[in-house]
Amino acid sequence: MARTPSNMLPLGTKAPDFELVDTVSDKTVALSDVKGKEGTVVMFICNHCPFVIHVNPMIVKLAKEYQEKGIAFVAISSNDVENYPQDAPHLMKEKASEEGYTFPYLYDESQEVAKAYDAACTPDFYLFDADMTLVYRGQLDDSRPGNDVPLTGTDLKGAMDAVLNNKDVDAEQKPSLGCNIKWITT
Repeated sequence: MARTPSNMLPLGTKAPDFELVDTVSDKTVALSDVKGKEGTVVMFICNHCPFVIHVNPMIVKLAKEYQEKGIAFVAISSNDVENYPQDAPHLMKEKASEEGYTFPYLYDESQEVAKAYDAACTPDFYLFDADMTLVYRGQLDDSRPGNDVPLTGTDLKGAMDAVLNNKDVDAEQKPSLGCNIKWITT
């Protein structure tokens, strides 16, 4: 498992728009369809990465808690499914059901959305405020598979709490760390 850090898209970036197929509903979903009243978390994840598997319980917990407060969640998988068939859309749908995702799980077949967000790894987290301006990007927390640090979601949670309380999000942000996005090679 490659340990790849986030590229850290510049704070203040406007959320790149997208239209992707939601593997759960089989409907095309645009960013404007999933935007939250108070903020929006865009996550790049996949089915097979041990880092994503490790954080899935906390992602589900935070989504349930913060969706009720007006922060929307959306997950995107951009992996090359020809070489990584375990990330195929029909298996994404199964994973969403198994994990209890309460948010869309979108498939970025062209990988253009991952490139627009400068995503590098799974998981990679982005929090946009109500105006769709990037206020946080980086890790969920310090927990990693095998490091015995408890899974708390503290970094992302702190950023979401700041947005909800109309406070500035701490600009000191740590990159996420995970498996590299599996880019299509031609």
